[in-house]
Amino acid sequence: MNLNAASCMRVERPLVENGKTFSFGTSCCCEKETERINELRAVTRLKDFSLVMEQAPPPSKDSLEEIQALIANYKKICSQLSVDQTELASVTKDNQEMTQKCRQRSVKLAQSLDEEQRSNKERIENEKATVSSLSLEEIQLMEEIQKVEVALKQEEGENEQLRQEADVFTTVPEKKVVFTGDTGNAGDARKFEMNSRVVYPMEGGTALITFEDEAAANRILTMKTHQVALEGDCHITVEARPVRLMLPSLVEIASEVCPQRMLISDLPEMDTETLLNKLDIHFHRRINGGGEVEGCEFLPDSGTVVLTFVDDNIAQGLTETEFHEVQLKNKKHTVRVTPFLNGKITNLKTKWSACPRTLLLAGIPEVMEQETLQDLLEIHFQKNSNGGGEIEAVLYNPPGRRASALFESVGRPQEKEQ
Repeated sequence: MNLNAASCMRVERPLVENGKTFSFGTSCCCEKETERINELRAVTRLKDFSLVMEQAPPPSKDSLEEIQALIANYKKICSQLSVDQTELASVTKDNQEMTQKCRQRSVKLAQSLDEEQRSNKERIENEKATVSSLSLEEIQLMEEIQKVEVALKQEEGENEQLRQEADVFTTVPEKKVVFTGDTGNAGDARKFEMNSRVVYPMEGGTALITFEDEAAANRILTMKTHQVALEGDCHITVEARPVRLMLPSLVEIASEVCPQRMLISDLPEMDTETLLNKLDIHFHRRINGGGEVEGCEFLPDSGTVVLTFVDDNIAQGLTETEFHEVQLKNKKHTVRVTPFLNGKITNLKTKWSACPRTLLLAGIPEVMEQETLQDLLEIHFQKNSNGGGEIEAVLYNPPGRRASALFESVGRPQEKEQ
């Protein structure tokens, strides 16, 4: 029997006995059973399957026994349906429990998936931050590499310059020296000496006086004001002031090989103008490796000549040969050609320094001739009674005029004696 049939069945069969017809009906199930069948049918429909029971062949309707057999058959069907209903209820409960477990598991999986997604997102953000940091570090490293390359090029240029200077120092002009018998401590020897030449502007109505003794200059400065007697009962009042000069305390000079100049040494003693002309003619010729000469200068302190070419690198080619034969004094003379160094001040520090033996007299009026007043000033300040002493030099500048005094550095007393 198919459960998709009607929910309630009723059988009416006619009964014929002794020529009389009787009819009666019997119910296949009660109302509760009908409701259970309906529930079972609904559950079965939800599970998408139908229960098919094998039906016994319908009995013949001709006898009461057949009707009773049919009732028994239906009761058996009802009992079977009850059993099936119980089994379906158990299966439904199991399915519901399994569904609940699946839901719980799906919730846990969803939570785990969300956590994993958040973790992956954080990991991705961290990786992006790491990549960004590495990119920034790469840019910084590239900048440092470029700086190092620039510094390396500068070092290479400085090394090349130093190499050229070393080559120049090994080929400096030779200078004859003579031992005079003086000895001293090697640590006190000065390897480099610079003489100062300072131009001091003088205002009008002032005078400069240099004493031989530093103590005399200090006495005059201590007294400050002085009355200088003139002719008759006249006198003038002057003020003594220290002279301060700005002198270099540190000088750094960078040298480089000049591409246009060269230094010629080992020259014979002859007329300077003739010597310069001979050198100009010789090194002007292309056959001698020279070129157009711009200038030729004689250095009297070293006895050498500086030759300047118009074009660059001509001097370099001549210095590589070093020794050249030049027609001088009607014969061939071997001269030495070395590179010429240009100097450039790269660092200069100065300081104010007071002259120890020179002072300034200010407030001198123009009352007589310049030479006469200068003599009177010298007479006054060389007297010990006026606090003065022996005077080395005096320079007076009258009012309304401007003059410049030249100060030169002096050597040590020991050097003067030598």
